[in-house]
Amino acid sequence: MVESALSQWAERAIAQHPELRGIGYFGSYARGDWSVGSDLDVVLIVASARQPFERRAAEWDMLTLPIPVDLLVYTLREWEALDRQSRFYQMLVREAVWVYTRDELHSEAGP
Repeated sequence: MVESALSQWAERAIAQHPELRGIGYFGSYARGDWSVGSDLDVVLIVASARQPFERRAAEWDMLTLPIPVDLLVYTLREWEALDRQSRFYQMLVREAVWVYTRDELHSEAGP
């Protein structure tokens, strides 16, 4: 149900935001070990952004999703510059589920 709601949200977002380059989720829903009280960890990748990283999530309406969302919004440049050795990057490679990617994110659809 949550994954389906995210896919529906993604369809609307893609139509309204041509700057979107990727939409994925990670964490307990991606691993399949979610439980009552889990949130949905979502990552968006955009071509560019006007706001600094810590303010970008506020620009996206995630209220149609049935659970709280922890949203990270990276520019394409920031995404490509992620430290490949970091624990965060390695976790994303292992568990991220991509519901939408464009060519710029490479065929592996990951960071």
